[in-house]
Amino acid sequence: MATERLAAVYESFDERFADVGGDHFLECVFDDGRWLEGPAYHPAHRFVLFSDIPNERVLRFDERTRRVDVFDAASGFANGRTVDAQGRFVWCEHGGRRVARLEHDGSTSVVADAYEGMPLNSPNDVAVHRDGSVWFTDPTYGILSDYEGVAATPQQAVRGVYRVDAGGSVALRFGGLDQPNGIAFDPESTSVYVTDSGTPAIWRADVRADGSSGDLERIVEADVVYDGIRTDALGRLWVAAADGVRCHAADGTLIGRIPLPETVANLEFGGPRRNVLYITATTSLYVLRTTVRGRALADG
Repeated sequence: MATERLAAVYESFDERFADVGGDHFLECVFDDGRWLEGPAYHPAHRFVLFSDIPNERVLRFDERTRRVDVFDAASGFANGRTVDAQGRFVWCEHGGRRVARLEHDGSTSVVADAYEGMPLNSPNDVAVHRDGSVWFTDPTYGILSDYEGVAATPQQAVRGVYRVDAGGSVALRFGGLDQPNGIAFDPESTSVYVTDSGTPAIWRADVRADGSSGDLERIVEADVVYDGIRTDALGRLWVAAADGVRCHAADGTLIGRIPLPETVANLEFGGPRRNVLYITATTSLYVLRTTVRGRALADG
């Protein structure tokens, strides 16, 4: 498809958003999805992988050629993904009810597919801590019907947030959320942020040096559904919302918004300087070069 350009609007509600700007247009570089999710940028190869969940495929956008191609036509209803400090893609898979990783030799390894001997619900989104541990959310969206996965009865007592250590041990970190969804760390990896799409909110908890965590505190009670989340180099929270991309200060204050014409599911900072926003919104992938740098990949 030919690139479509839409006006980019930066709505500022607080002086902490004053430095945010960039292109005066949003590029729509792909518009043939059913429900797009999970963008993750690979800096070495300068491409973005993103999921078209109901179509059970993963797509690849090359930022140099501007081409979109099918990367995986049998993705197992893959959803959220990230890239770890070793340059490996780590993703959540509804169909396999697992978190998986693409190794350098092209093989796929399973990071987690069960907790206490029972299958996970449907891992949704994932973040890698600077210590190498993998944290992921496990709501039930992928087993509610056959649209985004395979309909099944939950076998976990909670819809949890989990941590997988370097040895592969899976620990439940938080079990009190309705439908935990997006997950991200602050630039220092000392705080973890989780969006809840069931009871729309953002929750925060301390992350200690030994990998343990403090209690969750709700820092945002949202008025629309919140989905994916990323942080920038200054610790601000960039959130996929029903009305566009929203930006919150680390204390939870809503400081700005970039409206989009479709419901936003997720987002990623990419580009050589990590200042390009890749936004998955319903059927489309949007690209926006900004004045903001995302959290450094080397920090997890």
